[in-house]
Amino acid sequence: MELIGNILSSLWFGFLLMAFFGISIFVHELGHYLVARACGMVVDTFSIGFGPSIWQRKINGTTYKIGIFPMGGYVALPQLDPSGMSRIQGEGENQTAPLELPPIAPWKKILVSIAGAVGNILLAIVLAWLVYLIGMPAGPAERSGVVGYVAEDSMAYAEGLRIGDTILAVNGGAVSKWSEVRLAAAFDPEVDLKIRTVAGDERTLHLKTITGPMGENQIPGVDGPDLCMVLRATAGMTADQAGIKPEDLIVRFGGQAIFSKTHLISLVKRAENQPSEIVIKRRPHGGKDADAQEMAFTVTPVRDSERGMVRIGIEFNLAAVEHDTVVRPRPMEQLRGHAMAIFHFLEALGTPAQAKVASQAVGGPVAILVSYWYIVKTSPMLAIWFTGFLNVNLAILNLLPIPVLDGGHICFSLYEMVRRKPLHPRFVSGLVNVFAVLLISLILLISVRDVDRFTPLGRLMRGLFGPDKPVAELVSTNMPSGTNAVTSPE
Repeated sequence: MELIGNILSSLWFGFLLMAFFGISIFVHELGHYLVARACGMVVDTFSIGFGPSIWQRKINGTTYKIGIFPMGGYVALPQLDPSGMSRIQGEGENQTAPLELPPIAPWKKILVSIAGAVGNILLAIVLAWLVYLIGMPAGPAERSGVVGYVAEDSMAYAEGLRIGDTILAVNGGAVSKWSEVRLAAAFDPEVDLKIRTVAGDERTLHLKTITGPMGENQIPGVDGPDLCMVLRATAGMTADQAGIKPEDLIVRFGGQAIFSKTHLISLVKRAENQPSEIVIKRRPHGGKDADAQEMAFTVTPVRDSERGMVRIGIEFNLAAVEHDTVVRPRPMEQLRGHAMAIFHFLEALGTPAQAKVASQAVGGPVAILVSYWYIVKTSPMLAIWFTGFLNVNLAILNLLPIPVLDGGHICFSLYEMVRRKPLHPRFVSGLVNVFAVLLISLILLISVRDVDRFTPLGRLMRGLFGPDKPVAELVSTNMPSGTNAVTSPE
């Protein structure tokens, strides 16, 4: 029964994932389609997904289809793009010849090109209002910039940073939560941290960053706050024997308040073979976080020779959030944050000193799907927030002045407005096709890298052909939301 339940649960989460992602593609293409129709343009194909169709129907001269590869879509407009995405898809024989069609004014082409991004922005606005009105669950990292862990052998520790300190600003820019700290440090080789210590004093630290497992820069040995929620207790080990259960929230160990999973792991390591008090919060079955009661147990950390670490025998739920602790960021605050994230990345990509790090931090379809998978499993409202983030990113990236993207067609139309004549159709077709091949190749390259980073396949292949790092080393303490694992052993 448990296996059947897990299968049904996975199918449901998979359906939600495709629904959230699919609607982002749909509204983008719908924007192009509706404005093209309003401008009197011919629409050959309206497709969600690429590749061979798994469903299609032709209505009033337009082929509506769903492609077998769901990561994208297109609207084939022969008056806008003489060869169109249909020719790239191998459907050129069904496409209307552009020479048989009346020309379209360049301002109409610009409206059609912009319409896809407008559709994404409008959806992002609707989703931002939903998040604001309903709220979304959040962990400590989304509420504060408190330091959850500092390795004692790190430069940050040597400079005086301690667990429980609060980061107020990074490189002069104010931050209020850990996600902002990560973003501010992601592309700079050095950072200035303005902190407020546990004692209430304020000071500034200058620290160097290192490249993390996803390509972004991180402050070495420093992590934000998170929840130590139990996913399961290993049968027969001390936590299981003490009575610790799934969904218990660990709040203290050995008399110390717990700020993060890494903090707890370090305390457990120090207490090897020593009976120690562990305090958890447990909510009643079906109850709320607010109803949780504190309970104290005694556990004895022991060395697990197989894993090479000191453990009490629990696995963490890395996707844990406090469902009763709801945040309601204002819609404009959400949209501004979404936009600033992509603008910050594009700025870093164009800065020589940061370009290499920025390129290594790029995630493709696999990264998006993996992030979606764990976010959907955590909370539908978090998935709605992430869908808004994705839509703002799609809108901005599609308006970049690159042939094959909407921004490239806008440039072609602006040229036509200035020169009073369009570029030659063959030139446009050749340019679009070349950049389409480059874009597809880039996506494939990034996808291969994502598979290596986010799935067990990469670790398996490295294990076959050479020494592999333990999973614990691959999962960085600074890993952003949407990690490549859902559990962590302790």
